[in-house]
Amino acid sequence: MFTNDKRQDERTGKYGTSRLQYLQELVNQFQNTADEETKEKIAAILANFSYDPYNYSILRQLNVLELFLDCITEPNEKLVEFGIGGICNSCVDPANATVITQCGGIPLVIQCLSSPVRNTVNYALGALYYLCNKSNREEILKPEVIDVIERYVAAQTVNVSFSNLAKAFLDKHAC
Repeated sequence: MFTNDKRQDERTGKYGTSRLQYLQELVNQFQNTADEETKEKIAAILANFSYDPYNYSILRQLNVLELFLDCITEPNEKLVEFGIGGICNSCVDPANATVITQCGGIPLVIQCLSSPVRNTVNYALGALYYLCNKSNREEILKPEVIDVIERYVAAQTVNVSFSNLAKAFLDKHAC
C-alpha cells in the first residue's frame, strides 16, 4: 500500500522512528554485517520499501539504489534476486531510473536475464521495460539482448510470466 505524510505520521506516532531513520538503520546494518543471511533479509526488506513512491527520495538520499546494484554483482543468488527486485520496484520513477542508468545499472540488469532464478529474470524484464528510453535504447536493444527476450516470448508454454513480460517489452521498445 502506498503511503503519504499523514499516514506515516499516524503509523509512527509521536515517538516513533521516522522512515528515513528506519531505512538508514537498515542500510547501516547491511553495510556492517558479514552474515550473508542477514544481508539477504535486509536486502529483501529494502526491496519491499522500494515500490512505494513515498520512499523514492529517501532511497536516493541513502544510496539504496547503488546498494541494489552492488547486490546484483554478488555471487549470492538471493542478494542478486533482491537487488534486481529493488531495482525493478523503484525504476518506474524517472529520477530513480536516471540514478540506476548513470551508475552503470543497465549491463547489470541485462546480465540478470540469464539467471537460473525465475524471480530474478522476471524482475530484470520488468526493470528493462521501464529503464529503456531514447537515451539508452542502443545499450539495451542490442541484438543479443533482443535474442534472449525473443526466446522468452517463444517460451510461452514453459513460463507464461517470462513470455508475457518479454512480449510487453518488445511491443513497447522493439521496432
